[in-house]
Amino acid sequence: MFRPFKRAKFFLSSCLILSFAMLTLAPMVAAQDATAEATMAADSLPAECGNTPGTIRDLAAQIKADPTKSVKIGFLFVGPVDDFGYNYAANQGRLCLEAVYPGSTVYAENVPESAEAERVMENMIQAQGVSIIFPTSYGHYDPATQVAKKYPNVTFFHMGGPAEVPPNLGTFFGDIWQMVYVSGFTAGKMTKTGKLGYIVAFPISQTLLNVNAFELGAKAANPNATTTVVFTGSWCDPAKLSAASNNLVDQGIDVLTMHQDCPKPVIEVADRRGVYVVGYHADGSSVAPKAWLTGSMWVWGPTMLMLTDQAINGKYTPSVLFYGPKEGIVDLAPFGTEVPQDVQDATLALKAQVISGEVFPFTGPVKNQNGDVVIADGEKPDEATLQSMDYLVEGVVGTLPQ
Repeated sequence: MFRPFKRAKFFLSSCLILSFAMLTLAPMVAAQDATAEATMAADSLPAECGNTPGTIRDLAAQIKADPTKSVKIGFLFVGPVDDFGYNYAANQGRLCLEAVYPGSTVYAENVPESAEAERVMENMIQAQGVSIIFPTSYGHYDPATQVAKKYPNVTFFHMGGPAEVPPNLGTFFGDIWQMVYVSGFTAGKMTKTGKLGYIVAFPISQTLLNVNAFELGAKAANPNATTTVVFTGSWCDPAKLSAASNNLVDQGIDVLTMHQDCPKPVIEVADRRGVYVVGYHADGSSVAPKAWLTGSMWVWGPTMLMLTDQAINGKYTPSVLFYGPKEGIVDLAPFGTEVPQDVQDATLALKAQVISGEVFPFTGPVKNQNGDVVIADGEKPDEATLQSMDYLVEGVVGTLPQ
């Protein structure tokens, strides 16, 4: 699961070496050849790595696994991998590595964010010969730093940690609020009551950013849309999620969404109650195809593959990586069976505009719940400002827990 953290951004760039022999035609031909080459390479990745375009995928697609180099890779998950949420998404990354390096991965589910995580990692190293470990929950960070100091020849890639500490541990994560905004647009298009519901764990900056992005996206489709927010005080409590979902539906809300590690209970309630649901973390469409609209999802495979390749070949330097939609670490989940083609087309057009920067969802003026302007007219807050958000925007119903 995710908590606030310091971050550094890596920006990937590429260049074309142009021939001077054909001054007019060469640049165009070179660009076309480079695009075709990248597309062919990206298509060569296993299906388990997903099909989300982006610069990370293009880099990962160039990796050629060396069968002479054996590798054992360990994964720690804080919950079950069938939650159709945080752990499910992280496990999709593991499956990508397994497809590229068959038989290379081992994993442990439901690993607490405690000293127990240290025991699990040490067992992986000592008993299973693991030389690369992905501790995938924020709370696994401190245990990972302790184990990393004991085993300097093991490389650790932590999802979402605050910074690298030992020389053999780095972190990586990404920005997902842009796809939350786009999925909110779909919700705004599909709602009949104009009432949306958002079930959140805790009122930290990242969850508030997502709630606000969702409401702004919904308003872009339906200016009268409101989003009622409920805080559960837990990252994954199926009973609380089911109760909150039913309570929201009882209030006339006809589209549910969530910022939870385990969205499955919310998806199931939406299906039973005959309302729609927008997912988070992963593609949950198979749980309830008719209730499912779309969602924002992580695409970890190509990044994990790139990092693993660097570790295997001794080229990894611990760092803090932070990617976004352009790099392809996040995507919009597939549409459900009930989403009309015109809504799909409008949503995909908006997605392209957001990724290109043509549409910046938090361009001011933006007001908070009290009607106060929190982002001035024409202003576009930087990432650090967005990631420190401490308010709910106009149109969100509910109060922040003290």
